[in-house]
Amino acid sequence: MPRRDDIHKVMIIGSGPIVIGQACEFDYSGTQACKALRKQGYQIVLVNSNPATIMTDPGMADVTYIEPLNLERMTEIIEKERPDALLPNLGGQSGLNLSSELARAGVLEKFGVKVIGVEIDAIQRGEDRLAFKQTMERLGIEMPKSKIAYTVEECEAIAAELGFPVVVRPAYTMGGTGGGLVYNVEELRVIAGRGLAASLVGQVLIEESVLGWEELELEVVRDAKNQMITVCFIENIDAMGVHTGDSFCSAPMLTISPELQARLQDYSYRVVEAIKVIGGTNIQFAHDPKTGRVVIIEINPRTSRSSALASKATGFPIALISSMLASGLTLDEIPYWRDGTLDKYTPSGEYVVIKFARWAFEKFKDAQDKLGTQMRAVGEVMAIGKNYKEAFQKAIRGLENGRHGLGFAKNFNSLSLEELMARLREPTSERQWLMYEALRKGADVQQLFALTHIKPWFIQQMKEMVELEEQMLQYKGRFEQMPDELLVQAKKDGFADAYLARILKVKEADVRARRTKLGVVEGWEPVPVSGVENAAYYFSTYNAPDKTTTTDNRKVMVLGGGPNRIGQGIEFDYCCVHAAFALREMGFETIMVNCNPETVSTDYDTSDKLYFEPLTVEDVLAIHEKEKPEGVIVQFGGQTPLNIARELEANGVKILGTSPEMIDLAEDRDRFRRKMEKMGIPMPASDMASTIEEALGAAARIGYPLMVRPSYVLGGRGMEVVHDEDMLRQYVAAAVDVTPERPILIDKFLDNAIECEADAISDGHSAFVPAVMEHIELAGIHSGDSACVIPPISIPAKHLDMINDYTRRIAQELGVVGLMNIQYAIAKDVLYVLEANPRASRTVPLVSKVCSLNMVRVATQLMLGRGMDEMNLNHRKVPHFGVKEAILPFNMFPEVDPALGPEMRSTGEVLGLADSFGLAYYKAQEAAQQKLPTEGTVLISVSDRDRPAVLQVAQQFAEMGFRLLATRGTCRFLSENNVTCDLVHKLREGRPDIVDAITNREIQLVINTPLGKRGQSDDSYIRKAAIKYKIPYVTTLAAAIAAGRGIAASRKGRGGVKSLQGYHGDIV
Repeated sequence: MPRRDDIHKVMIIGSGPIVIGQACEFDYSGTQACKALRKQGYQIVLVNSNPATIMTDPGMADVTYIEPLNLERMTEIIEKERPDALLPNLGGQSGLNLSSELARAGVLEKFGVKVIGVEIDAIQRGEDRLAFKQTMERLGIEMPKSKIAYTVEECEAIAAELGFPVVVRPAYTMGGTGGGLVYNVEELRVIAGRGLAASLVGQVLIEESVLGWEELELEVVRDAKNQMITVCFIENIDAMGVHTGDSFCSAPMLTISPELQARLQDYSYRVVEAIKVIGGTNIQFAHDPKTGRVVIIEINPRTSRSSALASKATGFPIALISSMLASGLTLDEIPYWRDGTLDKYTPSGEYVVIKFARWAFEKFKDAQDKLGTQMRAVGEVMAIGKNYKEAFQKAIRGLENGRHGLGFAKNFNSLSLEELMARLREPTSERQWLMYEALRKGADVQQLFALTHIKPWFIQQMKEMVELEEQMLQYKGRFEQMPDELLVQAKKDGFADAYLARILKVKEADVRARRTKLGVVEGWEPVPVSGVENAAYYFSTYNAPDKTTTTDNRKVMVLGGGPNRIGQGIEFDYCCVHAAFALREMGFETIMVNCNPETVSTDYDTSDKLYFEPLTVEDVLAIHEKEKPEGVIVQFGGQTPLNIARELEANGVKILGTSPEMIDLAEDRDRFRRKMEKMGIPMPASDMASTIEEALGAAARIGYPLMVRPSYVLGGRGMEVVHDEDMLRQYVAAAVDVTPERPILIDKFLDNAIECEADAISDGHSAFVPAVMEHIELAGIHSGDSACVIPPISIPAKHLDMINDYTRRIAQELGVVGLMNIQYAIAKDVLYVLEANPRASRTVPLVSKVCSLNMVRVATQLMLGRGMDEMNLNHRKVPHFGVKEAILPFNMFPEVDPALGPEMRSTGEVLGLADSFGLAYYKAQEAAQQKLPTEGTVLISVSDRDRPAVLQVAQQFAEMGFRLLATRGTCRFLSENNVTCDLVHKLREGRPDIVDAITNREIQLVINTPLGKRGQSDDSYIRKAAIKYKIPYVTTLAAAIAAGRGIAASRKGRGGVKSLQGYHGDIV
């Protein structure tokens, strides 16, 4: 069936910001869709609110809208652009839900928009719990016993009938949001209430528990001729009870019989045929190994996190093929490297793929490290090896948590077997490391199976790894006497050089030298790509000879960012991808190294050659030795490549751009401060300390409040504002071990300072600053969590000139070649430098899109020898405003106080673009699903120190006609200053109280600043209630003032929609 010619313009809805449960896999799938459909001659209209993605680059689609993803804005875009078709199943749950809303509202029918790829009622059959259940009954496929509920009381009645434990599953959500496994009626009331609030349609399913059953997934593709293929069989190694996004899993299935796999495939084909999805579908099953009973858990009639994994695991680009199928092509018209065409596809490949999640519990004070049916992971790695052990250990070293292996993590080795077994009762992010030590202490495989439900085969594999390690440990400190065969076996089983060096007390270079002498070196094998001609990517193994060839072309290697995490996300992948594009344009062969399956950088055609490998010295040096590139780019992948840059350089690798020595100098506070003093550039007073006595002495010299932090981290990890000696003593006691070889840094905290930052591009001699970003929140909130605006709205011209001057001078002094980001604070009319990062920063995509300048492309050209004078860079006036707002994952951590601070917690960001600051801020809040009210009641409850400044906020809202509610202290202060407000009780002061008012939807906006040290916990319930009931809330007065400006602007008109290309056309 040839491509459809009844459609010419296709609209693709992206997935919005990166959140837990919906990450950059949708940037990957959306980018693939754009490529596939444009290649076939269709015009693409792309809509997404996320500025950090490759997908929202102006060159990726014909027309790009960075607008809030909601019904009103989508309707305006459809009315303006008049697309013929909508492709809904590549933008995750957000894209799917919005497409359903557009259909229900009659918008698609009104403007004659066809839906391609998946029928609208198919979305309902897949997502609506009741419709899905009815479809499964018709097909004769069993589901867990369950009933639908719309109230907490109904939930209780159903649970009583089914018997505890039960699973709560909200409809139309992703990442298990709002759901959970509950063991009693108290837990049920809490989680059912949360689930009903989280569901788009106020519907939850109460389901019998299949805890401990095997969890198995299939990725299936269907075309318009009803031809179906199974792309990938995925076995979750963690059993049912742990969300698939947190579960450690393998492809292919390693312990599942061919008969059961055939049965699951039969069920899957029945399902996709009934639901009529064209393209990829993910189907999840549970299997009880005791009885053989199989039940279907859910389907995702769209590309998903699992389909990104399945694509990269098999070389079958599901989103690309799905887009081709949606346009009318069929599987028998698309090439397949093995058997001619894709209708003959079967999974093949003599290798094992392991996916392992990356969590961020350490970022959230009070967060419980517990895994359940609600996803908690913020990223993942994928590793490919010739056997399970090799792939598993490659995944562990790819996680980049400083461990490189499974033994001796934290204090686990010093715990008794009883303590280890007690900690294994509930799944946690540390489960595999705890099991490893339990096996070392003599735990029985069957005992561990009974406790964890992880199958004995996997535990036996781990046991063999422990036994080999124990044999090697006999030669600790005597590495040269260890038998060769032990080292050879360790490498075949995936033990990392760095881990062997650590446990055997030798240098990593000694391990590398000895195994190389024995001929134990990495070989590489290809993973051929299906659906296209002659493409492959590569993985390393110590279990087979090398099967790759290299060219004599001029080459450059780009090191990616590894797994997503808080502080290092999709923005760095954006930079790596643009570097590859720029290098290709310049005639270089590009080599990409990365291990993150969710990203565009690990797409088969982003670079000329992709090595799907961990970013460690061992793996990168081996590839470098094989490919012999002219140089390696380390400054685009965040902290990951920088951590190994010095060691790579010491081993003869040429680092392109800014030297590792200068990157280190900027990271070393003491050396950087001396440099600034020499240049006459102010920095806040500071000191360093490695003992409590030193810290107290520094505090006496500098004066409170202080900003304390460890030396060498990204994302503000371990940072805190300290107000007095008690807090300082607590911090030093807890935090010095964050980076033991480096002291903690103590800076004067600049109270009420305006923070701003500047990105610069430099060739080592001169520098260009495309934009200055002003933070909305004052100093003390991490730059990654603060909203910010380009161009600045309140920074005086003299300070902007100084920012430009300081930035250029620092870039020259540090010999920056490529990108740099500098953070500033303005306090009492003095401009201070806070820090300089001579590498790509999180803000690069934002500045590039707001200012219409591809910064990475320019920086890459400079790194390869071109000069600034060839770049033709001029300062152009940006006539619009771009406001970035951070997306925080507090809804996934309901036990955590959702207050902002110096430690970064956001997982993603959105961008609001408009012709005025107020409107841009309003649109950014709208895009962040914190839509500001234009009327109603505002709750104000602020700390004593915020009282004077709250007056302006209260007057602003009162003048706009809002009713003001305030807690006792705030109410008294406002009344004394002639602002009318009504009193509302705090908890335990009487009923009705704040929580009653929020629950009853009597409050439309919450302004609540934490009570500082005294009230860190006693007012967090206000913020938690606002999140639970989806009431917009702000926790800083600066954000409250900006919200007021946004509401005032929106009352004059919400501003139309405008494409990114339209905004760029207005820049002169």
